[in-house]
This record gives sequence, structure tokens and C-alpha cells, in this order.
Amino acid sequence: MSDQRNADFLAVVIENAELRQQLADVQDQCVELAVDAGEQHAENEALRIQLAQAERERDAWRAEAEQGRRRG
Repeated sequence: MSDQRNADFLAVVIENAELRQQLADVQDQCVELAVDAGEQHAENEALRIQLAQAERERDAWRAEAEQGRRRG
């Protein structure tokens, strides 16, 4: 191979290695994002359950208060 071909080949090899490293970094970030998303989803579900319970309690108190007003 000529010197220019060797230089071009080496440049491609180096670029390929850099791109592989970038890809590995991005894949790691994707895994971290997926873990974070899973944790957020679980937290959102817990908050939805708490909200539903609070709404049920509010509705029960409201109904009890209205019954008290009707009696009083």
C-alpha cells in the first residue's frame, strides 16, 4: 500500500474506534435513562395510588359533612 493509503486506512480505523466509543457511551446513557424512567414510573404509580386514596377520603369527609348539615 502507498503511504497515502496507509494514512487513509489508519484515519478510518481511528474514526471507527472513536465512533465505537461514542456508541458505547450512548448505550450506557440509554441504560441509565431506562433505569431512571422505570424508577419515575414506579414513583408516579405510587403517587397515583396516594392521590386516589386522598380523593376517596375527601369525598367521604365531604359526604359526612353534608349529612351533618342536613341533620343540623
